[in-house]
Amino acid sequence: MENVTSVDGFLLLGLTSAHELQPIFFMMFLTIYLLNLAGNGVILMIITLERRLHSPMYFFLGNLSCLDICYSSVTLPKVLINLLSRHRTISFLGCIAQLHFFHFLGSTEAILLAVMAFDRFVAICSPLRYTAVMNPQLCILLAAMAWITSFFYALMHSVMTAHLNFCHSHKLSHFFCDVKPLLEVACGNTVLNQRLLSVVTGSISMGAFLLTLLSYFYIIAFLLFKNQSCRALRKALSTCTSHFMVVCLFYGPVGFTYIRPATASAMSEDRVVAIIYSAVTPVLNPLIYTLRNKEVMLALKKIFGKKLLKDHQLHGGHQ
Repeated sequence: MENVTSVDGFLLLGLTSAHELQPIFFMMFLTIYLLNLAGNGVILMIITLERRLHSPMYFFLGNLSCLDICYSSVTLPKVLINLLSRHRTISFLGCIAQLHFFHFLGSTEAILLAVMAFDRFVAICSPLRYTAVMNPQLCILLAAMAWITSFFYALMHSVMTAHLNFCHSHKLSHFFCDVKPLLEVACGNTVLNQRLLSVVTGSISMGAFLLTLLSYFYIIAFLLFKNQSCRALRKALSTCTSHFMVVCLFYGPVGFTYIRPATASAMSEDRVVAIIYSAVTPVLNPLIYTLRNKEVMLALKKIFGKKLLKDHQLHGGHQ
């Protein structure tokens, strides 16, 4: 086996080579990152503090918010540092670690979205059995399955990529370390890596996506053929709209990036799409769930209303 530890690191070419655009990109990504931390952090706080939200649906939503914070934290801090620095290098081990955690958290989110769709299916199609089926033990088991399965999936990519020999160039046409840019600069036969990326990643992402669609198909079919009530259909689907919007925002860019084969001409397109699923989607998730979810909005008003009332009482007491 060839010794690949001689590779010291890689040069991340980033989003643009135009220096005048870098301060603009820095402010844009800093704003996105801070909004992500604040939005998802607020959702985690609400779910933890509000007892009415201690249900399976919000347990999984809390997992999703935690994922979104970690997911963007894998790439954005390094992007921000590189935008302020002339030396955009990342160590070999740092690159492999970033690749691992990026795929680990991304795959976990794909599986978790399918689990959340199953939760809605049980809640709408079997409301009387919902508490018994979606018991705390099953919820923890499903969440653990998503995290553990994704960890070993990402480990496969990180180990396979780490054993490649890099001799063409150490310059990556991307703003973070990912499998496809690394395959572009690798020596030797990378067919197995390419197939693993397309087949395994495609199977996990599209498999989870099909399970999600299947859950929604059964929900619609159940409401149409069992209840035959358009009003009930609208009411049930309104509770699923937020989740479905998040599903579309996530699977669209991921499918576009990883199911296609890696080619040099596609790298520039991949960079643009990567901004959507690594930076923009984690920010939109809390906005979608809070603005379209009455329970979360009520809990938000309740918690912050109490805080404002307490501050007002303290201020009045001092006077």
